[in-house]
Amino acid sequence: MGTTAGQQLRALFYVLPPGESSFRTLEEVPDYVEKSIPFFIAFIVLEFVVSWVQQHKLPGRINDGISSLSLGILSRLPDLLFRSVDIVSYIYVWNNYKLFELPWDSEWTWYLTFLGVDFAYYWFHRISHEVNILWAAHQVHHSSEDYNLFTALRQSFLQRYTSWMFNLPMALFIPPSVFAVHLQFNLLYQFWIHTEVITNIGPLEWILNTPSHHRVHHGRNPYCIDKNYGGTLIIWDRIFGTFEAEDAKVVYGLTHPVNSFEPIWLQLRPLAHIWNTFWAAPGFCNKLSVIFKGPGWGPGKPRLGLPEEIPAVTGNEVPFNPSVPAYLNCYAVIHFAVIMELYIDLLATVAALSQETILLRIVVIILSLTSFGFLMENRPKAVILEIIRCSVFLGVYKLGYLRNELSLLDYAYECCEPKGKQFLY
Repeated sequence: MGTTAGQQLRALFYVLPPGESSFRTLEEVPDYVEKSIPFFIAFIVLEFVVSWVQQHKLPGRINDGISSLSLGILSRLPDLLFRSVDIVSYIYVWNNYKLFELPWDSEWTWYLTFLGVDFAYYWFHRISHEVNILWAAHQVHHSSEDYNLFTALRQSFLQRYTSWMFNLPMALFIPPSVFAVHLQFNLLYQFWIHTEVITNIGPLEWILNTPSHHRVHHGRNPYCIDKNYGGTLIIWDRIFGTFEAEDAKVVYGLTHPVNSFEPIWLQLRPLAHIWNTFWAAPGFCNKLSVIFKGPGWGPGKPRLGLPEEIPAVTGNEVPFNPSVPAYLNCYAVIHFAVIMELYIDLLATVAALSQETILLRIVVIILSLTSFGFLMENRPKAVILEIIRCSVFLGVYKLGYLRNELSLLDYAYECCEPKGKQFLY
């Protein structure tokens, strides 16, 4: 089902009313997240402009921005092959165990689902910080040392496989079509709060999750740790004692920075750490604690670790920012734009493509994003990986698996191909 630009914009701020966002069947529910991509881009540009006007500086860096967008793309790739596990599990419970059915077109059902999805998100988010194996999936969202709208798109491709269970109680009585709308709205709302250009929004700070509250959540200052878990509403944090107002200047990122822009490593590094810690821990109970207690836990410590062991923040922290030549930054931006166009086109045409084409395009995207991470870190083997990537890309393109709306690439390739043949012959 189609949506207008105005409806899509209002969906981004969770102000699309029930009359415009209630659907009888799941198949009628729009993909609000995919349709928001142009607005993501527009607001990122606007944030850069406002930041430059207000503070005479840009709100982020090229390397960190590409890393965040790469992680966002990776997080959505499974949707090209499989239906969302959130929706599949929800439908299963609905079809087999529902107790009763609330009317899909009732405003009461709409607002109850709004509260239910946000309440479930609060507990999922909180437990994702307090259980090590869930933190391993979630931490990638916190790994940026910048805080901007790019960071909002820095999502985990593993997190979807841990969040679904928190929504299942709603499947006992709330129709899947209503749930699917609010699952998207809750995610979209959290986009705009990842910014420093908005300081305070007045009395709404008491009710809503805002940029100020969420800046605290992303801080590695001791006073910021494990605070402000709310998605759309901040009332859950006020009720359950996890609220903290913004005070001292927030320093962003993990307490122990990863120092990488490579998306696969950012996602898998904590799992490797858990694996090593698990085998090093003495005794079966300690091994289980490595998995199910907090990321700061150790033998003899409380479940969530010791607050005094959180590294102090001096205010002089320098973000990971390897020196990279300007031409390499330009190269990475241009090639990332090509991959971004390929990704957007893949989202739009996936229903008409063969599984073989989809898989090959996914391989090209993952290889490209990995190579860009290597380039941004200026690793010694980055050039070799990039040559391999370009060779694979051109090979897959030549075979016809990438021929789509990449008009600039088509033009460049067709112009270069005759010259290449002349040179060879």
